[in-house]
Amino acid sequence: MLAVNHPNGLIDPLFLLCLSPRPVSFLAKAPLFDTPVIGWFVKAMGSIPVYRRQDGGFDPAKNRPTFERARAILSSGGAIAIFPEGASHGDPKLRPLKTGAARIALGASSMKGTERPLQIVPLGIYYTAKGIFRSSALLYFGEPLSVDAIALEPNGEPPPDAVHALTDRLERALNDVTLQADEHEALALVTRAEEVFSSEDAASDERLVEKFELRRRFMAGYSTLRDKEPRRLAAISARIDRFEAEVRDAGVDPKTLQPRSASSTRGAAAILDALGLLIMLPVAVIGTIVSYPVYRLVGFITTRLSREDDDIIATIKMISGALLFPLTWFALSVAVGIRFGLLFAMAALVLAPLTGYVALLFFERLDGVIAGARAVVLARFRRWGYLRLVAERGEIREEILRLGAEFER
Repeated sequence: MLAVNHPNGLIDPLFLLCLSPRPVSFLAKAPLFDTPVIGWFVKAMGSIPVYRRQDGGFDPAKNRPTFERARAILSSGGAIAIFPEGASHGDPKLRPLKTGAARIALGASSMKGTERPLQIVPLGIYYTAKGIFRSSALLYFGEPLSVDAIALEPNGEPPPDAVHALTDRLERALNDVTLQADEHEALALVTRAEEVFSSEDAASDERLVEKFELRRRFMAGYSTLRDKEPRRLAAISARIDRFEAEVRDAGVDPKTLQPRSASSTRGAAAILDALGLLIMLPVAVIGTIVSYPVYRLVGFITTRLSREDDDIIATIKMISGALLFPLTWFALSVAVGIRFGLLFAMAALVLAPLTGYVALLFFERLDGVIAGARAVVLARFRRWGYLRLVAERGEIREEILRLGAEFER
């Protein structure tokens, strides 16, 4: 059994399916099965419906076939995934776990004829920016929890004490594989502090698991400072605020604040990047003309439907984009076919998504080129201001290291 936190709607199970080394059946809330479009995705993933009290018309008897099917899959050596929080959400910490995962696991491990030992694998999903296309995401696997067979009650259910004990173990295990905070402001401060801290390294694009673990350490440090040294926490927070404001005013990315940014090597690299953009420009212009209207429409639909619930933003973007972009490309190919013939229509159908992808790459790289160029200009013509930002960033890093060493002792 994979027990997973649930920060990002339908993206979470899709992400897990993409990286799972074996088939996985998901437990999903019953209303999703009757939802247009989403219902098709849920059924295609081989999901098992779960009936919840908050969905209306609740009848606990409906969940008996659900639990029996899940237990049968597990006892036969299969795998299921469950979101024990019960629903996706945008909270900065785990919600209290439901007992369903423990009930299924204990029931499956105690079924007659079960030979394989059952294990629950706690799995944390972490997104650097969960509502943004092409942001990074991490699956963080914890140590499996072994579930021993117990004596079931006459109705076939595990005893409540055993269920609550296993739920508590699972909650502790999920705490170990997720990044949590008591409030959004704390999580935002830790994220900003880690980014400032890491940006001093020119090769700061470390593996995402290292970034995740570093942010967990920062969160532990934040909690210690908040409880024992709130004034020092306020001081380092204010210093980070000032540094970020100065960086914004200078129009540069902290990662470009490197002493060698003004070197001839850096300048040559910027020239090569600019030449690459010039080569991509004609195709990117076509891709922008074709895809940008749909891109704006997807954004409009997402804004209207999400109602600022950040756990469903990515889901709405994915579904609306998966429908509208192919329709646009098909309509374009039909128009081209009417005007120029079938061969050109087929070429348009193939090339339209490729031009959109080139446009996406173009604007992503353009942002990097502009940031690098601003850093070079700042280093060349406002040398003192550039060096002051580099020095301030270094001092913030040293202060964070001092605080860490002090509280470790």
